[in-house]
Amino acid sequence: MTTATLPLKPITADFKEAVSFALGQNDTARRFIDDVVGSGLRNVFLVGCGGSLTAAYPAHYLLETRAPLPVFHMNSDEFNLRRPALLGEGSLVLVSSHTGTTKETVAAAHYAREAGARVAALTRSADSPLARAAEIAFTYRSEDTVVAPKQVLFGQLAHAVLEAVGAEGDHAAVRQAYEALPDALYAAQEQTEELNHAIATALADEEVTYVLSAGPNYGAGYGFSMCYLMEMQWKHAGSFNAGEFFHGAFEVVTEDQPVLLLLGEDATRPMAERARTFLETYTEKAHYLDTRALTLPGVPEHLRGEISPIALDVLVTRLARHYEAVRGHDLDQRRYMFKVAY
Repeated sequence: MTTATLPLKPITADFKEAVSFALGQNDTARRFIDDVVGSGLRNVFLVGCGGSLTAAYPAHYLLETRAPLPVFHMNSDEFNLRRPALLGEGSLVLVSSHTGTTKETVAAAHYAREAGARVAALTRSADSPLARAAEIAFTYRSEDTVVAPKQVLFGQLAHAVLEAVGAEGDHAAVRQAYEALPDALYAAQEQTEELNHAIATALADEEVTYVLSAGPNYGAGYGFSMCYLMEMQWKHAGSFNAGEFFHGAFEVVTEDQPVLLLLGEDATRPMAERARTFLETYTEKAHYLDTRALTLPGVPEHLRGEISPIALDVLVTRLARHYEAVRGHDLDQRRYMFKVAY
């Protein structure tokens, strides 16, 4: 049983500042994308590892459902070793790494540029190896606030592509929703503190937790499972698409099997609703993070589905802090990462 605890760290002090800093790069993003599209955009690749890969899920969903061109989402080394046939002139490659030192991602930036692609980096610092390897870098400066500004940068670039290629959409309203994010996402964290504490307390000692999500929210679920529970808490976990769950994984659910389900407000919500109906019937240990419970002040009602994937990613990051406090296991503690050759 968990006995040791740590003080709950507050919501990061620079949260609003970091998100606002990312928002301030929108004009630069639009100019860059206008130039890329004007030169003949053929396809888009979103490339990264771990949390930087999961952060690109909403942008991938957005482009795949609205842009009239192919969009690919790949792990950095998978990208390097697959050597996609469509990569070359006319390709836009968005490469992401928080530190800007992830060797596979830096290599991906070099490979993409050598292939003739236009390459933009999303990273913390403008002087990192990744930033220097790319044609242009979009940054957020913060060591502590990462998920929200990175999502903003990805979203701004994706929307700039949509607007530049003439995709339908209320671009002014989307911008209004993004401008509300510093306050809206901060409020979302405050609003779910009790819920996140309850979830972390309930699941702290469970042997294995399954995490379900779908569509643009899959990155939040996968990232929470792999990066937060497995990497940062050394807890066994598995992540499944909420629809794919019914094609095998649901057979392990019993009345005492813990499952965390993430529910957004996009077009794939029925998949998550189906999973909730099943979980409410067959397990007593289901827990839910549902963006419908959030106020999201300043976000237009018809665009909540646009923002909910970002909100869920921010909420699971905060949930990880509650695990840290309840279990007494610092999120920075590692066995292997940054410590051994791998």
